[in-house]
Amino acid sequence: MVLNAGSLNRRIQIRRFVRTGTDPYGSPTGDWEDHGSPIFARRRDVSDAERISGGAWDNVQVTRFVIRASAFGRGIARSDKLVHEGITFVIDGIKEVPPGRAFLEITAITSESP
Repeated sequence: MVLNAGSLNRRIQIRRFVRTGTDPYGSPTGDWEDHGSPIFARRRDVSDAERISGGAWDNVQVTRFVIRASAFGRGIARSDKLVHEGITFVIDGIKEVPPGRAFLEITAITSESP
């Protein structure tokens, strides 16, 4: 599949933890809030064969999302979360992808059913 802006046909929402204080034990308290507006992405679920060959066979869904590289996209952190079609994903990694570093690939994991 050719990677171009036309293949970004899904909408994802980035969520960020906003700290509001600390609990009696010193742990941060707060909530996950939308960070920015929804952005366009391409979604590709990692196949079972790819997960097995990588030694990661468990009850999680691994998905790769590709977004345009932008100031906002480059500000996404592994500590953020991603929501697509009502499923919340934990961000496992972010990297640039060709052509021309115009896109970022976000590898995300969830234990929720697909």
